Amino acid sequence: MLVNEAARALTAFHDDPAGLVAACRRIIDRQLTCGPLWWLCARMLCAHDPFIEARAALAEVEADPTRKELVRHLPDDGHVTVMGSPAQSLAPLRRRGDLSVVIVDLDGEGYSAVRELTDAGVDADLVDPQATGPAVMTSDVLLLEAFAVGPTHALVAAGSAPAAAMAARSGVPVWLIAGAGRLLPGRMFDALEDRWSTSVDPLAAAEELLPLEWCDRIAGIRGVVEVAEALGATDCPIAPELFRLAG
Repeated sequence: MLVNEAARALTAFHDDPAGLVAACRRIIDRQLTCGPLWWLCARMLCAHDPFIEARAALAEVEADPTRKELVRHLPDDGHVTVMGSPAQSLAPLRRRGDLSVVIVDLDGEGYSAVRELTDAGVDADLVDPQATGPAVMTSDVLLLEAFAVGPTHALVAAGSAPAAAMAARSGVPVWLIAGAGRLLPGRMFDALEDRWSTSVDPLAAAEELLPLEWCDRIAGIRGVVEVAEALGATDCPIAPELFRLAG
């Protein structure tokens, strides 16, 4: 939804390069941790025709196969733990009534997510973050949603990284969900990370960094694949104009 709204707003500047740069910076400043907005703005700023590029980006978001691939790859009759209530994983989980799902309530939205799943006939339970350990240890898969992914780290909801570390030590597969627009090249991810890290209190931030070495697979536009293969789908250009704050 954010990408759709931003693309429609930015197309008003397709013949005003300076205005487009300023508008992209304002959008990034307001939604700093949203990888798909960095991806959209970078593509438009680097395109010969920003209007055509915006339409192409929206088409890719609409055709994003991530949810369909998750439905296909989740283990039959599996036990899945989800950190928080990520939109990218709820839709696939609704379509898999054979699964048992535990949602760790990181953001206070877990009750709504559990109700959504149970209404769809899925066996779902909500637990507090204190129960992350038992939830992870009894899982077949741990699902984490990425706000943005760089070459070595991902930005995820706070509380996700300790769960991933625990899963990695225990042999529980960790799948990072990173649909269209979330894979960024190193310089773009570094810019996002620098801006984010200087704008938050690290002890109270809603996000945190996750080393990709703790992840077994990434679910994205190439399917549910090894991390290195998924990173090969990074298609975001480098737009230095976004490295500066809006004026």
